[in-house]
Amino acid sequence: MTEPPSETDPPSVPGVSSPPTLGTLAGDAGGSGTATVDMGSAKPEKRNHRGWVEWGIILALAVVIAILVRTFVFETYYIPSGSMIPTLEIGDRIVVNKLAYDFHSVHTGDIVVFARPPKEDCPGPPVADLVKRVIGLPGQRISSSGNTVLINGKPLPEPWLPKGEPLGPPITPMTIPPKSYYVLGDNRPNSCDSRYWGVVPKKLIVGKVDAIIWPPSQMKFF
Repeated sequence: MTEPPSETDPPSVPGVSSPPTLGTLAGDAGGSGTATVDMGSAKPEKRNHRGWVEWGIILALAVVIAILVRTFVFETYYIPSGSMIPTLEIGDRIVVNKLAYDFHSVHTGDIVVFARPPKEDCPGPPVADLVKRVIGLPGQRISSSGNTVLINGKPLPEPWLPKGEPLGPPITPMTIPPKSYYVLGDNRPNSCDSRYWGVVPKKLIVGKVDAIIWPPSQMKFF
């Protein structure tokens, strides 16, 4: 007696082979019954490519920001001479804030970096920029008596100098012109400064020295 066909069995048609069951794909000789298709092999490669692009963008932005900061905000300088000893030693690395005087005026006692004045003719190879301390402001009368700097006839307090520091060459009395500054090196006897080549126009000032960053033993903020 012939068994009736199961409801789940596909009907058989004479001359037509049955379709393959699920899980039996071309090349699946085992017919395991579970079809596995590798659909993810391309995704990691795509993600890796995107990751490299993102890192490239981040690095490019970092370089651009560093250039902008160096150009317009902060710059480091190397101290090649002893004119600012003991405050700045030969070999020190300093950070100069180029925007400092966009937000406030120049103050007495500030250490500034400025472009070489036209009349500067000091011994040694010429340099593009110099660093000194501001001693006199526009409109002030500056002079000296012995080792004492006088501003408008009164002694200038100088807590940044060791007690008894000699002045060296005296200051020729003068009234400081508008938008100009009188500068001296802290190593007074061995500094070529405003006593030799005159005042520094504000337009030549690069910025204010904010800190010594190298060597570690010298690190400090001003």
